[in-house]
Amino acid sequence: MFADETVGVVDFKSAWRKERDFHNSGTQTKPLKIDEAAVQALHKCDVQIQTDNDEKDYRLVEEADSEALAAFLRNIEPVISKVLSKNLQSTAFDGYSPADDLDSGQCNVIYTLNYEEHGGHLAVSSLNWNCTGSVLAASYARYDHEDWCTHKSSVCTWNINKTNVNGNKPDTVVDTSSCLMSLDFHPEQPALLAGGTFNGDILVWDFSRDTDMLIASSSKGDDSHNEPISKVMWYKVPGKKKLYHVLSVGLDGKMLVWKLDKDKNRLKLSKGYVLLAQHMPKSVKIKSSKRNPEMGVTSLDFSCVDEETFYIGSESGGMFRCSVNSQVSAGDSTSSISLVDPVKLTFLPHCGPVYSVNSSPYHRNLFLSCSSDSTLRVHSILQTQPVMVIEPASGYLYTVRWSPTKPLVFAVTTQDGRALIYDLKKSQTTPAHVLEASPSKQAVYVMEFNQKQRKFMATGDAVGVIKVWQLNDEITTESAAERDILNSLADTSGQD
Repeated sequence: MFADETVGVVDFKSAWRKERDFHNSGTQTKPLKIDEAAVQALHKCDVQIQTDNDEKDYRLVEEADSEALAAFLRNIEPVISKVLSKNLQSTAFDGYSPADDLDSGQCNVIYTLNYEEHGGHLAVSSLNWNCTGSVLAASYARYDHEDWCTHKSSVCTWNINKTNVNGNKPDTVVDTSSCLMSLDFHPEQPALLAGGTFNGDILVWDFSRDTDMLIASSSKGDDSHNEPISKVMWYKVPGKKKLYHVLSVGLDGKMLVWKLDKDKNRLKLSKGYVLLAQHMPKSVKIKSSKRNPEMGVTSLDFSCVDEETFYIGSESGGMFRCSVNSQVSAGDSTSSISLVDPVKLTFLPHCGPVYSVNSSPYHRNLFLSCSSDSTLRVHSILQTQPVMVIEPASGYLYTVRWSPTKPLVFAVTTQDGRALIYDLKKSQTTPAHVLEASPSKQAVYVMEFNQKQRKFMATGDAVGVIKVWQLNDEITTESAAERDILNSLADTSGQD
């Protein structure tokens, strides 16, 4: 029924594989042509030179009589000493400062810096030098917002101590998702920089890193600002030598103190203050549905002598002296901490927003302010009225700074594109120097003296142009009796 059977081999040719054809061929480049030639300078010329013969006859001085010289000095010394002692008591040269023949008296622009990617559409909103004085940081923003900010901004840095500074190419650029309104370098760590945005965010960068420079930021919520940041600065904790927190100031009236937590990449709210409308004079009316509304804070600076005292300017023109140790509650708050009312004294208000305040580094009672009312004021904490009012007639005044080297010198930036440097020893009404700080006559919003390399000052205008100035000796060298004049100015204020 079943049997073994052998069948032939069946072969199926592939329907897709084809036999490959192989061909061998060779290639060769054209023969290379090589040519050797020698070159030599066409002409040599040797010239010898010799100075002219000096025909003057020089003779050696005979050896001095040392005993006679000693006798002469002993005889003349009492007379010379008496005259020198008399000269020490003379006031004939008080106020005299020797002039440098090489100093032209001009302040010169040594660098013009501009981040071209912005195309002139963003203004320089803040300038700040690091603690070594070698690096300048700039932030950029727009001031025509109608709603939430969606502009792309950045922070740029330039090292002015480099051999070749490229004004159109910053050394470092960090982009931000909204306008950056304020910057401040850490007072002791040159790579640590804090910033505040139009949308109320607080950011901290470490520029010593190659990547991931953002090391901390604030979180959204009841503990954050709900209005644009007007100023960010490093706040020295009173009684602590090297402990600094970040202080942010906003147009929502809040002044918030943040602890930096690098491990968790965040800023933790530790303390807060708020400015209330009740401190404004009754003659100034503030429209609000609240009984005691908050007022936007536009500027803040700490006393250079008393680390517990600070001065603030407001959006409504108010000027106030405040204390970090205030215990007065500001009332109900949605924040996780109780906000404090810090105001201790109210000064005569400006007639417009106060854009800048600056404490004197030479006298504990004096500070400066400037405003959109076109006035610059010198204040004393001993009275509510200003000690001095200066009206440059240059439109809005944006930033005022006391000189770090001369007690009677300060500078202010203007709406018409200038930086005015005043020297009260020369005049209380006319600036000693007028610097054209904006090539296109745009408003100059910011200015900062270099606290370490004190011949340098930087200005920034409304179209993103930054100028670094080298100041002359007249502005940077303190002359005799300046501090006495400043003390007299402060002392007379207390008698009014």
